[in-house]
Parts: sequence; C-alpha cells; structure tokens
Amino acid sequence: MATVSLSAGVRSALTSLSQTTAASQQGQYRLATGKKVNSAVDNPVNYFTAAGLNDRAGQMTNLLDGISNGIQTIQAASQGLDSAVKLVESLQSTVKQAQADAAANRPTKTGTALATSTEVTATGGKSLKDIALDKRIGKNAVAAGATASDPGHLIDTTTNTNLALTVSAGSTTFTVDLAATATVRDLVNTINSSGLATASVDDSGRLNVTGMGSDTLRVGLGASTTAPLARTNASSASNQNGAIGLAIADGDTAGAGIAASGGNSTVRSNLIKQFNDLTKQIDQLAKDASFNGKNLLAGDKLSIVFNEKTGTQQAKLDVQGSVLTSANLGVLQAGTADSAGVSFNIQNDTSLETASDTLTNALTSLRSMASSLGSSMSVVQTRQDFTKNLVNTLTQGADNLVLADSSEEGAKLLALQTRQQLSQTALSLASQADQAVLRLF
Repeated sequence: MATVSLSAGVRSALTSLSQTTAASQQGQYRLATGKKVNSAVDNPVNYFTAAGLNDRAGQMTNLLDGISNGIQTIQAASQGLDSAVKLVESLQSTVKQAQADAAANRPTKTGTALATSTEVTATGGKSLKDIALDKRIGKNAVAAGATASDPGHLIDTTTNTNLALTVSAGSTTFTVDLAATATVRDLVNTINSSGLATASVDDSGRLNVTGMGSDTLRVGLGASTTAPLARTNASSASNQNGAIGLAIADGDTAGAGIAASGGNSTVRSNLIKQFNDLTKQIDQLAKDASFNGKNLLAGDKLSIVFNEKTGTQQAKLDVQGSVLTSANLGVLQAGTADSAGVSFNIQNDTSLETASDTLTNALTSLRSMASSLGSSMSVVQTRQDFTKNLVNTLTQGADNLVLADSSEEGAKLLALQTRQQLSQTALSLASQADQAVLRLF
C-alpha cells in the first residue's frame, strides 16, 4: 500500500484532535464511574491506599453485626433481670401479707398464781396482780408471802445470791443477770426487752409468757453462788421456774419448752402456693432470657470482638454470665429445706423474717448483676458508635483519594468538547489549504 504523506498542518491538527478526544473520553469515563482513580494505572499510591482503607472499612462493617448481636444478648439478660426484680418484689409483698396476719401458733404459757387471797387480806386489799408484781424474787430468808410491811419473796437466796434469766427461741438466746433486789415486775420487763417473748401478770396474779415467733420458747430463772453458774442453772433441770409459776421443763434446754399449739394461720396457708409459684417463675424467666443461643442468665459467656486484628492485638469484651435461679438467690420454696437443712416455714415468724431478709439480699444481688450488665452494655454501645464513625472515616478517606469532582470533570469535559470542535475546524482549514493546490490544474 502506498504511503500517504500529510501536510504538517493536517498532521498537527490530527494530533491535537486525537489528544482532545482521548482526554474527553477519560473525562466521560470519570463522570460515568464517579472516580478519578479507577485502576492502579491512574494513580498507584492512591489506588492501593484507598483499597486498603475500603478493605478495613468492610471488615469493621462485618464486626458491627457481631456487636449488634452482643447488644441484643445483653439487653435480653438485662430485661430478664428487670423482670426477676419485679418477681422478687412480689415475693416480698407475699411475705409482708403473711407477716401482717398474726401467727396462730405462737407458744403461750400461763403459770400458776404468785399471790393468794390470804395475801390480799394481809396487805389490806391489794389486788392479786399488784401483789405478784411487787414481790421480790429472792431474799436471804425462806420464801414468804406479802404482808402490809413486806412485799414478800419467792426464793431463798441466802446461799445462791446470784440470779439470772435466760430466754431462748429457735437459735437465739437472751441471757441477763438480775439484781439481788429484782422483783417480778423487773422480771416481766426483762422478758419484754428480750425481743423473743412478751410477759405480763394477769388479774389472777399469774405470769403469762408468749413467744414473739413460732419457735419453741424457753424461759428459765436461775440462782447460784456466782453469776456464770446462775446462768447455767437457768437453762438446766435445776432452775428456779417453780418459784415464778412455770415448769422446770419450760426453761431446761433438755426439756420440752413452751411449744406452739394454736394451729396454723389460714391466711398464711393460702399464701404458700402464691409464694411457690412466684419462686418457680424466677427460674423459668431466667431460662427464657436468651438471644441467638446465648443466655447470660444461664452462665453463658459472651465475647464481642471490636477490631479486625488477631492475637494480642485483638480488642474484645468478654461478658461472663451468671446462673440465675431462685436457689442461687437463697429463696426457698415454702415447706422446703436447703442443703443445710434450713427450711422456710411460712407459719413461723422467724422463718418469715429470715425470708424477708433473704429477699432483700436477693434484690441487692439482682441489682448488682443489672449494674454489671449495664456497664458492659455502655462499653459495647460506645464501641458500636466508634466503629460506625470509624467506618465512615475510612470510607471517606478512601473516597477522597479516588473519587472525582463531578463539577470539575464536567467543566473539563465542556472545555474539551469546545477544543475538539476547534480542532476539527483547524483540520478542516488545513485540508482546504491542500485542496487549493488542486485548483492550479
């Protein structure tokens, strides 16, 4: 094929038009893709830097799914704890209802009379009650009745000069030394101050003792040569209970004591099922507080990863759950006993008081667990917000390196199109110059 030679003007115009067309096509491509760097050829540094930033942003975005699941798992456990708190508060209400109903089985004992009609005459008409209250417990003389000049006394303390009183109920014991000049009135006041029983003297001059709880009550009066021996004597088979109208077995630790005999409270009996049903609900609720197979109230461990690194460079939070059951909270069902043999008897005032304290402690434990989960939730939510912002930062940084400025590219394309038209006009003019030569022939 023959070679066609172009004039310098035509060749220059063609070169300019080719360059303008290539630049115009590049501008169109940038506008179409929205990027000024579409491959490593365009700008190797920006291309690979942006690729690395986008890759990390993608990894962090994938981690957001795990973080979101972690938040939902913690929220499920937190909601379970909130509901458990309400159930424990309902249990407290049940216990308070039981406590509001007076126990029907409190131990009660009415002693024999401590004053006689003969003493009423001898004292000029004092009542049997006042005669009994005014009597001294001990004196250095054989027991004697009241007269107009002497209140009388119950036991001879010539040798056993020390007196002691012991009151016990359940596992609680109250022991106090009595003054040598103590009266029955002092004895009554001392029993009332024990917190375990109440005492009074009735109009017949008899000492009445009633337990404040439902446990077997023991009241013993002791006398001996020393205070320690008197205390020991008060709770032994050698006590002085006969002098105050009570039985020796009422104070002897080996004796029967004063047992409850009034039967059970109907109101309290009716509350047993309500209490036990609420207790079961705590266990069932804890089992249901799971999310995506994880249950922090069943002792599961939740690990939430916060960055894309591995090994020692990996940032994560481990949330160790706890097994939530009524037994772990110390809440016993009514009528049952724990491993130590401690039972909750709703008819027993002491058991009710213990149950009330246990429920208060259970609320403290639940709120402590909720506080711990709340702290973990705060950390995870903070890291979630941070990760979202970091993804935006990484993506924006990558875009800044490769994205095209559409306004700038549009202006350039318009200028190139104008230049392209001018180049075409220049090519046409150059061609016309060559055509002018033909007119000579």
